[in-house]
Parts: sequence; C-alpha cells; structure tokens
Amino acid sequence: MHNWDYIIVGAGSAGCVLANRLSEDPKKRVLLLEAGPKDKSLYIRIPAGFYKLLTSKKYNWGFETEPEAGTGNRPIAIPRGKTLGGSSSINGLIYVRGQPLDYDTWAQFGNRGWSYESVLPHFKRSETYVNGGDPTRGTDGPLGVTETTEQHELLDTFIDAAAACGYPSNADYNNGNQEGFGYYQLTMRDGKRSSTARTFLHPIAQRPNLKIETEAFASGLILEDKRAVGIRYSVRGQTHEARAAQSVILSAGAVQSPQLLELSGIGQPDLLKAHGITVQHELHGVGENYRDHYGTRMRWRLKKPNTLNEKARGLPFLRELMRYAFFRRGILTYGAGCAFGFVKTRGDMETPDIQFHLAHASYADPATRELERDPGMTLAVCQMRPESQGNIHIKSPDPSVPPAIRCNFLSEPGDVQCLVNGMKIGRKVVEAAPFDPYRHFELAPGENCRSDADFETFARETGQTLYHISGTAKMGPSTDRMAVVDERLQVHGMEGLRVIDASIMPTLVSGNTNAAVIMIAQKGADMLLEDGKG
Repeated sequence: MHNWDYIIVGAGSAGCVLANRLSEDPKKRVLLLEAGPKDKSLYIRIPAGFYKLLTSKKYNWGFETEPEAGTGNRPIAIPRGKTLGGSSSINGLIYVRGQPLDYDTWAQFGNRGWSYESVLPHFKRSETYVNGGDPTRGTDGPLGVTETTEQHELLDTFIDAAAACGYPSNADYNNGNQEGFGYYQLTMRDGKRSSTARTFLHPIAQRPNLKIETEAFASGLILEDKRAVGIRYSVRGQTHEARAAQSVILSAGAVQSPQLLELSGIGQPDLLKAHGITVQHELHGVGENYRDHYGTRMRWRLKKPNTLNEKARGLPFLRELMRYAFFRRGILTYGAGCAFGFVKTRGDMETPDIQFHLAHASYADPATRELERDPGMTLAVCQMRPESQGNIHIKSPDPSVPPAIRCNFLSEPGDVQCLVNGMKIGRKVVEAAPFDPYRHFELAPGENCRSDADFETFARETGQTLYHISGTAKMGPSTDRMAVVDERLQVHGMEGLRVIDASIMPTLVSGNTNAAVIMIAQKGADMLLEDGKG
C-alpha cells in the first residue's frame, strides 16, 4: 500500500519549492519530511537575525569539516539550516544567480536542458524583483528579491573607490552581466526574510493532499530491487515508514543527501562494506565532487565611528530596534554582505572569478561573531569557481553520526593564485583615494603581508567556507563514472529516486547558491510533473 505519490526528504531551499509545485494537483499526495522544528524564531523573520542563526543549536545542524593540513589543521564550521526553509531560513539572504557561463558549462558536460537559456525561465518564475522592468527578471513569483534598502556612506565609498581603480558599477548583477560593484540583492520583502518556507510553503500548507512533518529524521531509503519505494524516519523517538507510488526525492542538501544514499547501500562498495552496509547499488560518485566557496576576511580599523560595530549596541541599537519595529528599516534589514564586487583577476578572462562582500562591521573571532567595539569594516574575498574538490562520506552506519566533510580547499595551485590576486585587488580598492577620510589601518592580514606567500599563509590559516556546499551527487550522463543523477535528476540505475538540491551541481555556480537551488527545484518539479502524466 502506497501512502503517497511523492515523498520529499528535506524541507529546505529545494524541498519547499517541490512541495508547493507537486501538491498543486489535488489528486497527488505529497509527504514533506523535515528533521528540524518549525520556523517560528523571530531571528528567522528578521534579516539580520542570520547573525544569531549561524551559531544556533536549534535551527542549525552545526557541521564541521575534518581538520586538514592545507587549511591549518582547523575544523571549519559548516552551518546548515535545520528548520522549515532549511538554509534559506538561516542564511545571509544574498541572492545571486551566477553567470550564464555556469549553466552553459553544465550543458556542455552532457546535461541537456541545463544551459542558461534553458534555466532562465525557472529563475524568473520564482522571483518578484522589486525593480522589475528587465526581461531577464521575474515580476510575479513567490520569492521577494530587493536591493539592500539601507545604503551607507562607507558602502557608497567602496563603489566609488572601485570606480577610481577602473572597475564599473553594476545596478543588476543578476541580469546576465555580473561584472562590477554595487549593492547586494536580498531575499527580502517588506523588511522580512523571504525564505522558501515563508514564500513557497506556508501559503499552501493547508492543502489536504500535503502533509508536512517536522522533527522527522530520515534514516534510510526503502529499496526493492533497483527501485526506491519509501523512506524510514523517526519522529520524537517513534519509528515510521512511508511509501511512494511515483518518487522519493532527496532534498536534504549536499551534506545529507549523499549520506542518506550511502546509509541505504548506494555508493562506493568498499566504503559501504567497511561500515557493514549491504551494497544495494554501486555508484562511485556518491559523496565525491564536493565543492564550496572558500574565502578570506580582510579587516580595517576606521577613523569614523559610523559602522555597525557602534550601532549594534547600547542606545543606538535601541533606536534601530524601534526603526525596524515601526518602519521595517534600519540595520536589522541588512544581510551578510551589503555591497558587492565581481571582478576578473586577469585581463584575458571572459567573466569574473572573484566575489567581494563588504560590510561596515568587523569581528575578530568567526566562531563567536562578536562585533568589535572600535569602528571597523570587513571585506570578504571569495574565489568563485574553485577547481579543488573534496568529499563527504559516512563515518558510521548510525544515521545520527554526522558524515566526514573533507573539503580539500586550496589543493589546486590555480585556486591559491586566484585568491591571492583577489586579496591584492581588494587591498588596492580600499587603499584608493575615496577611502582616505575613513581608512585608519589594516587589521588583517595587516601591512606586513606583502608577498604572495604571505597572502597564501593568511588564506590557509584564517580562511572560512562561505557555506555553499555542492556537487556531492553530481549530474552527468551515464558515460561519466562519477555522475550520480542524470539530466532529469534521476539516480543512475535506480527507479523512483531523484536528488534535487545543491548536490547535483556538476560545478559550483559563480556566487551564492540559494538562487540556483531554487531554480533547480523549479526545473525538477517540471520534470516530475511531466513524468507523472506519462
């Protein structure tokens, strides 16, 4: 007896979109499972609440990487959303589609239907971009997208300083031309976070054919021969099974989707056998092709007390609380980055390869994120298309044990040079004349950092992930031994099983990943609905 037509594992950036689309047909029964609690926290609704959520134990899985020699033998935090909306409920709200080249590359790898021209309608369908008017942008989608509403003289100066260095301004980096400097676009509407839970799920949560189960922890797939027929999960200690007539869809994210595949006996035979797991289906790419954005955070002490360091405490913060409560304005509407820059590190490049995030705020310890008391600003420097690859694999057959995350950051010399060049460009911009009234001195890496070797050491010893985990169940044709899903997101060699989340990215998109994951879910929903008619 099949209880459902579709079972979706994970109510995150992808899962909420899928639940919305697949339940549109009242004849289709949809079960959505989320391991975390409901998204009731005030910190989720307030954009700047991400600052607290990235270290939350209730709404964040709190993964860490394995210590690696190439990054100072440090465990590096990997926040992942553990609530309705997943990471779209705890992230820094930055909305970046990436570059047309990203998706054209996917198509060139043999993934038909994934070119930029093919995926653009799915981006447009998802969003309502407040500035509208551009044919590449959506105007009536569920997801609110707006520019950073609170401009600031220091952020304006950043854009002016870039112009003084020969870099253009860019009013809309999501219209197919990414290069330049300006203010970030955020997943926000009316001063509130536009998570996929708030925009895609909550408005349709009462559909009689949709069941949403929170605190539902998936432990493994139910397989019959080479077909996925259901899922095992527990809710507050009670074990359950659910069966699907059409598809089980893994949307648990790039950490846990490959973990669930391996726990279910799908993956590399030697690894599975080492953990006492019976091999159900051999797929060598499960957990491989891990990619993430690795970046450094350069900091400056400033002359003028006009940064968030001062506004986020005491009486000034009380004023900001009132501004937000009554007008939905002020510093509480900021995301993780306020001003952006997308630049080429070499003149012969077709598209930018470095992304800057500027915030008029600074903290010394990334673990606590406690703002400094003196005025400061931070420039995050990120290489957008890293070649370095890692992997994610189970450490135990126990589903409650987090998998081992091995990033292998900066293992490719080209990645190192790109990041070093990016830091040099960032310093050049901040040392330009428009910053003279504000810039006091460089805190990190500091004025003694001059050589490429100095910059590399700083990057390896202090760099952090930007939390854009992807690629661990990559999409590719059957001729690619490391491909896990095909162009229709079906697991190779399995029936009734799809992966639809950031896991499927063959290569990392150029920028923050949330927009791309929402697009993947929209396109995946179309495929499921097409197959359901057959």
